[in-house]
Amino acid sequence: MLRCELLPIMKNAAVLIALFLVAASAQNVGASLDDARGRPQGTPLQEKACCAEKSAPKPAACCPATPAPAPKACCAAAKIENPESKIENYTKESLYQLEVTFTDDTGKTVALGELRGRPVVLNLFFASCGYACPLTVTDMLAIQERLSAEQRAQTVFVLVSFDIARDTTEVLAKYRTQRALDDRWILLRGTDDAVRELAALLGVKYKQEADGMFSHSNLVTILNREGEVVHQRQGLKGGLDEATAAVTIAAKPAR
Repeated sequence: MLRCELLPIMKNAAVLIALFLVAASAQNVGASLDDARGRPQGTPLQEKACCAEKSAPKPAACCPATPAPAPKACCAAAKIENPESKIENYTKESLYQLEVTFTDDTGKTVALGELRGRPVVLNLFFASCGYACPLTVTDMLAIQERLSAEQRAQTVFVLVSFDIARDTTEVLAKYRTQRALDDRWILLRGTDDAVRELAALLGVKYKQEADGMFSHSNLVTILNREGEVVHQRQGLKGGLDEATAAVTIAAKPAR
């Protein structure tokens, strides 16, 4: 009778022992897997960010650090290939930086930069002007006469017309003959934009009236050899001595 009562108890104990052995075996298997992965037991799969950082590998002794690349050639300072260039070598105050061209009374295309190296007496005018322009040209002729022969040979006298519609090359050529202007004089015409840009740089204002005539400033401008404004005679009277002196100084050889 006692043997029958103990039999269920022994079966239950055997079940408990079996369960204990299964749990222990599972724990050992987990530990073995952790060891195989190289991760200590109890460490989470994802480490914290502060622990995940790794120092950069140091270069091997046989492989020195690569130097920083040199700047590309396009980023280097531009080199002036042509020392005689009329663009790169102009001074900041030179009118010859003006990138426009004009046409003279023979039909030849002229850039202002071609005058570089010589003193220039410059005036904006229109050929059909009946009062102010003829007086200004007369004063420019007087300045030419006051210069020495050497200075006259160096100096250029330039008239630029702002009457772009009527002052053709033929009209300018006829004006040269009428005023007996020698080969030291250059008569120019240009596009409306070119003339207005030059006028703005010189401070000359002009406006065509309803009758076709122009109201305009009266300025005789003296440029040095570099095309820089060194003097301006304003108005229609006087100032010839100062203008002649400015040309004389501009005509001196550069040091």
